[in-house]
Amino acid sequence: MSKVLNFIKEDISILIVEDETVLAIGMEYSLQNMGYNISGIESTAQNAINHVRKKRPNIIIMDINLKGDISGTSAAKEIWQYYKIPIIFLTSYSDEKTIKKAIECEPYGYLLKPCKDDELNIAIQVALYKHNYFFKNIKTFNKNENLIKLTNNIEFHKGKSIVYYENNPIKLTGNETKLFEILCDNLGETVSFERISSYIWRDSLYDLGKLRTLIYRVKQKIKEDLIQSVFEVGYKIEEI
Repeated sequence: MSKVLNFIKEDISILIVEDETVLAIGMEYSLQNMGYNISGIESTAQNAINHVRKKRPNIIIMDINLKGDISGTSAAKEIWQYYKIPIIFLTSYSDEKTIKKAIECEPYGYLLKPCKDDELNIAIQVALYKHNYFFKNIKTFNKNENLIKLTNNIEFHKGKSIVYYENNPIKLTGNETKLFEILCDNLGETVSFERISSYIWRDSLYDLGKLRTLIYRVKQKIKEDLIQSVFEVGYKIEEI
């Protein structure tokens, strides 16, 4: 176990997401004294997401209640969905509503302010141990052979069910993601309206208007003529 911890302290980078400057700087100082590397400090959820996209820290300590339009929990959901980076929440609140929101984000830890250095250190070690245990096949999960090239700019990762535009994930809804799943499982083939609708909505009768609206929304996000309509039959994505 000590070898694992020595490795962590030398090689793990931590992102601190905290809008209380004094607290953030104090935490940075404590973590550096423990031997960790600090990827950076961000004070808003959007900056945290941008930071993760560029620098890919190994673990994140995030305040739930951040200033701005996006909450810490919303940022955590997006980061976990697209990057699978473990997150420890830091908050002043322990009420049931806050805890429920936090749990929905699948955090690896939940600390109440003010927390002691040893509590923070233990939470980080436990989070990293759990993450490495549950994601010991993370290399397979990230392998490039799981990427399907759809155009010169767009790729679909089958393992993660994520669409990338120029290596950056495109934010899609659950139904939009399901649309890509079924079309990419049948590249070059026309998938009928009925089959697509059944896969996405689990309905025995399909609503063509609802499906067309979904296709339209996806095309607006993709901004490329990727999904082709086959007259009165269905949709398809061509192989390249």
